[in-house]
Formats: sequence, C-alpha cells, structure tokens
Amino acid sequence: MELPVYLDNLATTRVDPAVLEAMLPWFTREYGNPASRTHAFGWRAAEAVEIARAEVASLIGARQPREILFTSGATEANNLAILGATAAYRDRGDHLITQATEHRSVLDPTAGLARGGFTVTVLPVDGHGRVDPEAVRAALTPRTVLISVMAANNEVGTLQPLAGIAAVAREAGVLLHCDAAQAVGKIPLAVESQGI
Repeated sequence: MELPVYLDNLATTRVDPAVLEAMLPWFTREYGNPASRTHAFGWRAAEAVEIARAEVASLIGARQPREILFTSGATEANNLAILGATAAYRDRGDHLITQATEHRSVLDPTAGLARGGFTVTVLPVDGHGRVDPEAVRAALTPRTVLISVMAANNEVGTLQPLAGIAAVAREAGVLLHCDAAQAVGKIPLAVESQGI
C-alpha cells in the first residue's frame, strides 16, 4: 500500500500540537472580541492579542509591539503594505520596484497600481532566483517610493540578498517591503536592523 506524501508544507500544513493546545481555549471558552473593552471576555482577549503582538515583535526584531498589525494572512498583509505605502507616499513619487518571482499577492497589487498610473519595474532574477541589489540600484528613479522583495521564495526556497537590497533602499531613502511569510521562524529576521 502506497502512503501519500504531502510536500506543500510552506503553503499549508497541519497545526503543530503545541500551537493547537495554546489556541484551543480561544476557540472554545475564551472567545471574546478583543475590541470589546466593556467586559471580561474582551479584556482577556485584548490581553492575549497584546501578548501575541509582543511575541511577534520580538521574533522579527521590531522596535515596539505597537508596530505589529494582525491581518487574516500574508495576501492581505502584502496588499495592505504595498497599497498603504504607495498611497501614503504618493506625493513623493509614483514608481515602485519588485522582482519577477514574487508571490501573486505582491505582483497583483503592483499590476493594479500600474493600471492606476504608477510605474512598476519588475526586475529579473538570476539562475538561482535571486535579484541583484545592483539591479535594484539601477532601477531607482527620483520617483521611487517602494521596493518590494520577498525574503524566501515560496516555490523553490531561494533566499534573497536582503542586506544588499536594504542597503540600497536605505541609501536612496526608499521604503523596503519584504514578504517574509516563508522565512519567519526559519531564518533570522530583524526588520529594524535590516531596514525592512
């Protein structure tokens, strides 16, 4: 008898038993709305969210827990970051840079921005799936407001040279967005010190 083998654990995997155990109370008896601050159910839920926010901030090297926003998933987070940053900095420019092997949750909103008047540069990658930081530098214009490059490719596992790309972004005074959904917990990330 052949046993099936599941090889798409980066897309979806079963919940770790420790995570399930930690979450079960919130699915059964501690189901308060954290935005409802007028009763104990809401207070406990709000406290749990703040604890989770602090844990995530620590995991990714953020300055403060209040910098952490929770979304329903990576697609929503990428859309929020890209569309929010380009809207906030629209008066500074209308150009953004990404790379060809980005996830659809990055390529789709950047394509939408292109239809809305933004200039989008989609950089090629090398034979290992990496974008060259010097190609990012060459693509910069005075109108560039955002660079979006994933940390780890969800299909082949390529790790992008974030330090080099972050240095380019920092020198140019341009925001760097990084989809790190496939990297968090697997490689060290420190958004503050890495300039993400």
